[in-house]
Amino acid sequence: MNLTDILAQAGGIESMAKDLGVSPEVAKTGADALLPAILGGFKKQAQASGGLEGLGGLLGQLGGGGLLDAVLGAQPTPVDQGNDVLGQIFGSKDVSRTVAGQASAQTGLDSGLLKKMLPILAMLVAGYLAKQGGQGGQAGAGGGLGGLGGLLGSILGGGGGAAAPAGGGLGGLGKLIDLDGDGNPLDDIIGMAGKFAR
Repeated sequence: MNLTDILAQAGGIESMAKDLGVSPEVAKTGADALLPAILGGFKKQAQASGGLEGLGGLLGQLGGGGLLDAVLGAQPTPVDQGNDVLGQIFGSKDVSRTVAGQASAQTGLDSGLLKKMLPILAMLVAGYLAKQGGQGGQAGAGGGLGGLGGLLGSILGGGGGAAAPAGGGLGGLGKLIDLDGDGNPLDDIIGMAGKFAR
């Protein structure tokens, strides 16, 4: 099962569709296209912040499992929190714009809609990872992080340096945008964002 299916089962895709005023099918299509970059961003953060301990701490600072609850709640999603998550994993709005543009080209969905989808989806993923990593409750940064590593690894198709085909949660789309075949499409997207910015 890929991450889009997991988030759909949790009710996240439906909540996002309701927030954006689109059908769950449209939300799922958008999520499938945007997730590779978001997951790549979290993988990059894990590498940059000293591994899973650092990522677990970051997820906690961003709101932990509460991010997932905020999207699933009855109130409209507080997208400012999602923008904070995007700021951490992408670093700049240019990357977000490029990610939305890429996803739009692949799906035919409006890039404006995909830009609105990004912070909500980032909250869903961060909240889900935090809950799986033991950050959602009273469990400290200890035991749950092994689960987080396994989760990120399985979602990203092999957490090690080996460029496993970007399987897991990425499927064919991840392979499509992972230009250098390193298993993380985000660095390729950031490279594209750099080209567009010039």
